[in-house]
Amino acid sequence: MPFINIKTPEGALNRAQKEEIVHRATNLLVEYFSEAARPHTMVLIEEVKDGGYGRADEVFILPEAYRAKD
Repeated sequence: MPFINIKTPEGALNRAQKEEIVHRATNLLVEYFSEAARPHTMVLIEEVKDGGYGRADEVFILPEAYRAKD
């Protein structure tokens, strides 16, 4: 089963954006593995809470300007 795991800051994507990512990611794998892969493709979008990720000793908080608008 093809599997894609996407981690994103909590609140960065709205429902429609998540649905689009699932659809487009599935289509991408179907291009490589054939249409037979579609019913078996899993796309998992994990939302990481603010302060739960960082880089080079900097803990990230999602700025308000980048939060999803519903």
